[in-house]
Amino acid sequence: MADSVIPGGPYGDAVRRGRALVTATRDSLPTHVGNKLRCTSCHLDAGRRESGTWIGVFARYPQYRARSGTVETIEYRVNDCFRRSMNGSALDPASADMRDIVTYLAFLSHGIDVAPPLPGNRLQQWAAFTADTAAGARVYSASCAKCHGAAGEGTAVAPPVWGSESYNIGAGMSRVRAAAEFIRHNMPFDAPGTLSDSQAFNVAAYVNAHPRPDFRGKENDWPHGDPPPDVAYSTRSHH
Repeated sequence: MADSVIPGGPYGDAVRRGRALVTATRDSLPTHVGNKLRCTSCHLDAGRRESGTWIGVFARYPQYRARSGTVETIEYRVNDCFRRSMNGSALDPASADMRDIVTYLAFLSHGIDVAPPLPGNRLQQWAAFTADTAAGARVYSASCAKCHGAAGEGTAVAPPVWGSESYNIGAGMSRVRAAAEFIRHNMPFDAPGTLSDSQAFNVAAYVNAHPRPDFRGKENDWPHGDPPPDVAYSTRSHH
């Protein structure tokens, strides 16, 4: 995004700082990030890529989310990513850091028609696939390892996808269907969209079969007993 489209003054300063926080999250907020990911590891092009976009998201909050079983504010949702995807700790919702991140999200939604939240069955297309992790390992070796490392450890150009420095088991990306959706549309980074649906699904299953950090309190997710079928762990409400 060109700086020329961001207005001047204190508002523009907050937008720019919010953008800086989401693109250099670990460097900017090291006490809140517990791995080597940043917000834009999943929300590419500073949140403007169609898959994982932040454009229009601001207007959809507050919204009910089944994972928490409550109506979430946008600050709650941002902090969920800090705690899960970045295996870290929540920001103070009233802090300047959160204010500027939310200001950036709001700026991305200016002039965008308000739309309802995405339907809950967005990932249903993946229900027909059966994971083949051996095939996924071959896809990973051929298309992913050059950026993410042969052992999923990450490199200077891409984050870890498993191990202690990756997203934890409570992250949305730990769901094979969610990971497959992201991979299908965004990866490989230098040739997005070139993997088939089955390749994306298999490599998602392969990546998520590896160890990653735990998420304390994950058993309390989906408190109303409606977890998605591909959730990577058991919860109290659906035993």
